[in-house]
Amino acid sequence: MNIPEDLRYSKEHEWARQEGEFVWVGISDYAQSELGDVVYIDLPAVGDHFKQNDIFGSIEAVKAASDLYCPVAGEIVEVNNDITDSPETINKDPYNDGWMIKLKIDDLEEFNNLMDASEYLAHISD
Repeated sequence: MNIPEDLRYSKEHEWARQEGEFVWVGISDYAQSELGDVVYIDLPAVGDHFKQNDIFGSIEAVKAASDLYCPVAGEIVEVNNDITDSPETINKDPYNDGWMIKLKIDDLEEFNNLMDASEYLAHISD
């Protein structure tokens, strides 16, 4: 199971990568493996604003469909439209090319309160 050390994780299996005032969000390797082959993704529009834990979109796979939860509050400044056209990218590379949204974060403390890699590993091992 691939759990990068430089990311933070939510209980709902989203990952967050912070650089300055921006946070990139996607789903974890664990989440994509549980879903199976991703066939569709619904993402928000640039300019939309979400609170922490708000549903920002949905993902559909052969096995299941799931809501996507925003791990931190912020405004959408970029959406990865490449995965809309090629949702299988999420299965192949969930942490890089498979990112979903880029947010301008409202409160860095929310990011700091997400799980680190070891906490997330314990969470998915329960």
